[in-house]
Formats: sequence, C-alpha cells, structure tokens
Amino acid sequence: MKGKQQTRRLLTYAGVGAVATVMLSGCGAQYQVLDPAGPVGQQELNLIVASVVLMLIVIIPVIAILVYVVYRYRDKPGNTAPYDPHFSDSKVLEVIWWGIPIIIVAILGTETVRTTFQLTKPPSNATPITVEVTSLDWKWLFQYPDGHVATVNYAYIPVGVPVNFVLTSDAPMNSFWVPRLGGQEYTMPGMAMTLWLQAAQPGVYYGHGANFTGRGFSHTTFYVTAVPMDKYHQWIAHVQQTAPALTQTDYRQLSVPSVIGNETFSSYPTGSFENTVLQDGGKYMAESMQMMSKLHPAAGSSTMPSGMTMPSTTPTHKTGHKKHN
Repeated sequence: MKGKQQTRRLLTYAGVGAVATVMLSGCGAQYQVLDPAGPVGQQELNLIVASVVLMLIVIIPVIAILVYVVYRYRDKPGNTAPYDPHFSDSKVLEVIWWGIPIIIVAILGTETVRTTFQLTKPPSNATPITVEVTSLDWKWLFQYPDGHVATVNYAYIPVGVPVNFVLTSDAPMNSFWVPRLGGQEYTMPGMAMTLWLQAAQPGVYYGHGANFTGRGFSHTTFYVTAVPMDKYHQWIAHVQQTAPALTQTDYRQLSVPSVIGNETFSSYPTGSFENTVLQDGGKYMAESMQMMSKLHPAAGSSTMPSGMTMPSTTPTHKTGHKKHN
C-alpha cells in the first residue's frame, strides 16, 4: 500500500512538472505573439496579460477552495467538519460569486473595446505609408503606391512609421498576420480591409496566412523587413532601376494556384489593386471602396482602370414605365 502511494505521488509530481514546463516555455521569444516588436503588438500583449490576470483572480481562488473543500469535508473516521444538511443558500456567497465575475467581465470588456478602437487608428503621429496587399493561391502580392513597385512573398517597411496595409484577396478568403507586429486581418474578395502596423526596431518579421486555403496553405508565408527610412528609400530606388515590370500577363500567372519564391517588380499596371477589388465584387461594396479612397487618396478614382469609377454611396433609383399588354 505504501509503495502504491509513493508511486502515485511521484506520478503527480511528474505531471505537475510537465505542465509547469509547458507553461513556462511560453515565456521564450520563440512565441512571437509574446515578443512584440511594435506598438500595436505591445498593446495586444498588454490586453492578453490583463485578460490572464483577471481570469486568474477567479481561477486561483476556485481551485484553492476546491482543494480545501475536498480535504476538509472528506469522508473519514473522526472528521470534525461541520455538517449542516438543512443549508439552502447564503446571500453573502451569492453576492461574491456573482458580483466578482460581473466586475471582471465589465473591466475586461471595457478594456477590450477601448484597445480595439485604438488599433483602428495609426499607432503614432508619423506620416504613414500605404502598402496594398493581395492574397493569392498560395502567395502574397505587395504593391507600394508611393514608389509604384511590387513584391511577392516579402515586404519592406520603414522603422518607426505607421504602415497602412490595405488588404484584399483574388483567391479564397485568407488572413494576413505578422505576429510580432500585431494581430491579423482577413483578406476577402471584393473588399478592401485595413490593418495598421508599425515596427519599432529594424528586423525581419515572419508573416503567414492564418486562414486554411488548401494544399498550399503551409507555403503562404512571407517576411516583412523593417529598415531605417533612408534605406527604405534606397531599396525603392534600387527596385525601380533593376527589377522588371509586372504586366497583366505576369499577374494572371501569379493568380494561378502555385507555390513560388520571392519576386520583385519595378512597376505594375496603374489601378490594378482597385481593379482586383472591383472585379471580385467590390463595385457592390460602396463603403469598402470609399473607405479605401479616404485612407489613400491615390487609390481613388484617379487610378481606376479605364472605364471604371468609384461607386457612389448614394442609392440610385431607376424609373421606368409600366408595360401594358
């Protein structure tokens, strides 16, 4: 009997040690969400920490009370724990176990809403840049309206500058995610979504499509390189001078489901991003196109492909005559 108890105790200690090892391993930099490299990622980490702390306020006392009750009121000879078979309720206990969770949910909800709305704005006062992103099967196309260059499966951004990623998809729905810079945002055909990110320090940051998109899903990775502003401008100039142009034929080839490496282009057809949004249903999403126009005026009707205009948010009423037989 004694040997069985010792064995059970050792197994319990081993289990606790294994759980602690797994939990503590999350403190390492290999868990990118917990190692933010920008103000957006830092705000989201703060929200995660606050959520965990608030939940532990409930979890730890509940587990402690559970252990105490099981030990104190266990069935054993000579147990002197009070026995009250007629106990029905306690107003004090009701207030405690309803009041505390309500307060915690209210605090957590308020903080979540506040942070969520903050992240819809530029993370700093510096002049932002815009990068138009199109998710394809199974690759990412980045277009830079300011420099009129494009890249595939990698992006360059300046350090300390807010970056407005305008996102769409010319393939099944995906999700754009750079874990160390901030949260993810969906890319959807016919819609222009926005995501503000900013890198606080130079580096190369891993990105991935966070939505399952078929057999090539594991290859939908990309890297975002953050460099000082002067080097960013040098990179733009170098691409403009050395890389080939992206033609409509090249884009049609990119849109075919395939896995490829990095590619660089010195230019791309004017209005190609807007055209992608429109032809995939964006002409029926007036708010999406108007929002994109406000965030980046260069992406408005002045860059629309020939024959296309920005949809109006004002309903159009058609009139006609009733036909009589």
